[in-house]
Amino acid sequence: METTHLFARLYLDEDVHVRVASIVRGHGYEVHTARGERMLGTADAEQLAFAARQEMVLVTHNRVDFEVLARRYFEEGRSHSGIVCAVRRPPHECARRLMALLNDRTAAEFANQLLYI
Repeated sequence: METTHLFARLYLDEDVHVRVASIVRGHGYEVHTARGERMLGTADAEQLAFAARQEMVLVTHNRVDFEVLARRYFEEGRSHSGIVCAVRRPPHECARRLMALLNDRTAAEFANQLLYI
């Protein structure tokens, strides 16, 4: 998967507080949410497939399920734009850690990575 964006575009699943999206978006990053994309209630596998098709890094608090999905993608030779598993913290702290990660990597450097904040 070759991305056409310098900065990673984010897709926050429904477990991530919408305030995180607002904060990160306010700093100039492109952020999409499960609610905004009408993906609420969609299975995790579909969430990741959607993010991959849209070339977006998926951000979640659901570490266990997405570790399984990341392993499955690897074993099947499938590509995704990256997965960031965030520990549940106040929205401003989660946003701060996410922006630090965004400032440290290009979109291409997120590809097929499973990262933790």
